[in-house]
This record gives sequence, structure tokens and C-alpha cells, in this order.
Amino acid sequence: MDRSILGPAQFVETNVIGTFILLEAARNFWLDESGKDKSEVRFHHISTDEVFGSLEPDDPPFSEKTPYAPNSPYAASKAASDHLVRSYGHTYGLPFTITNCSNNYGPYQFPEKLIPLMISNALNGIPLPIYGDGKQIRDWLFVGDHCHAIREVINKGEPGETYIVGGNTQPTNITVVTTLCEILDECLPNSTYVPHESLIQYVTDRPGHDRRYAMDISKIKKDLSWSPRLSLSEGLMKTVEWYLDNQDWVEAIGKQGDYQDWLEKNYLARGGTK
Repeated sequence: MDRSILGPAQFVETNVIGTFILLEAARNFWLDESGKDKSEVRFHHISTDEVFGSLEPDDPPFSEKTPYAPNSPYAASKAASDHLVRSYGHTYGLPFTITNCSNNYGPYQFPEKLIPLMISNALNGIPLPIYGDGKQIRDWLFVGDHCHAIREVINKGEPGETYIVGGNTQPTNITVVTTLCEILDECLPNSTYVPHESLIQYVTDRPGHDRRYAMDISKIKKDLSWSPRLSLSEGLMKTVEWYLDNQDWVEAIGKQGDYQDWLEKNYLARGGTK
């Protein structure tokens, strides 16, 4: 999402044009060339909660009936791709399902994202940049639970249906970061940077930053018997342990010039320090 603010074109290219190309390939091969029975194929599209916009404090959580109201170039490009998928189902009879998922976290997540960035910075004694007041609310889901939900939707979901997927937990961003700091304090009690919470630094908020997301997972829970297996605290512990055990992977990405350039543009320009 952050990158779409600095360079929206690549998100339109990937999410809109890219989805169109995949839909055309599926339509041409599955429906036109092979003549496969529609019960044998499924186009599954993975989308995001950001297509629904932002919630006020007392608003009900997002559901499959929530109107679209994207607020960023990234969210708008994902909303467009959702509409394309539905249009191919209606116009060409392409069997599809869609999942709109909340924030993912876990192993192998690119280090620019909130959780791996906070872990990496904390390990190196670098300030932990927090947008605005840090009280933005997100729904967090461990990546393994998301993969499980996708499998359930593909195998048991009804064609033409959309399923909201979330972690059923909505902490503030600052709560997530302070929890990570506590876990690192526990895992690395002899670190020079204990308490890691002292590294937190508030920076100017990003443009158009949605205030609150929350997910109503009632439908997927009722229809497909899916719910997240890991609590947020369990998932964060597993995530921290993975990054501690895989520092070589993180460091290799950190040496990439374009990644460093992005960090400088996105955080230093907002008052963050290295």
C-alpha cells in the first residue's frame, strides 16, 4: 500500500492489467479451447479488505455486503480487479470465488511491511517508525491461517461467492509494535537495545491512511467451518522466532539498492532517522 503512494502505475499494471490477462487465459483455455466442464475448474481471486475503505470507531466490521470505497491507488486497483473477476463470471460463466483478506504476517514477508520492519530495525538498534499516533486499527491474520482459508474456499466454497477472511483481532498498530518489543525483550534479554520499546519513533502519517479495518468472518466460519487457528500473540511469537532464525534472508534483501531507496523516501522524508 505504501509503495502505491509513491508509484501507483505499477499497481494498476499488476492488479488490473495482470488480473485481466489471467482471466483471459483462464477463459480461453478452460471454456473455449478445452471445453472443460465448469465443475472441474475454478478461478480463485485473492483480494484485500482495503477495497472497503475505512471504518469509524462505532461502525460494524466489513462483511461480504459492505460497499466498495477504496481510498488509495493500491486499494482502487484491487477493487477494479475484483470487479473484473465478477464480470467474467457473469458474462462468460467463468467459475470463480473471491476472498477479501485482512493484514497478513508471518515468515518470508518482505521486510518493508510493518511487522518484519519493526523486528529488523529493533534487532539493529534502528528507530521503529510509527505513522501518526500509531492508533490505526488493523485485523491481523497469520499467513498459514490465510493459506488454510484459501484451500477451504477453493475446495468447498460456492462458485460466484465472496468470503471475508480475517484474524478476528483488531489491535492498534502501536499495540502490535509494543508486543513485538516485549517478545524481543524476552527472546534477547542480553541485547544492548533492551527495552526495545525505547526505539519507537513517531513520524508524519502517510497520505490517505485509513483509520480502522475490522472483519466479520461469520460467513466463512458458518459455511466452511473455517476460523483462524493461531491467536495474535502465538502468531507474533512464531514470526519473531522465524526472523531470528533467518537473518541471512533478511540481510540479503536489505542490501538491495531499491529497497534502501524506498525506505529513505518513505520514512526519512517523514521525519524518521536511520
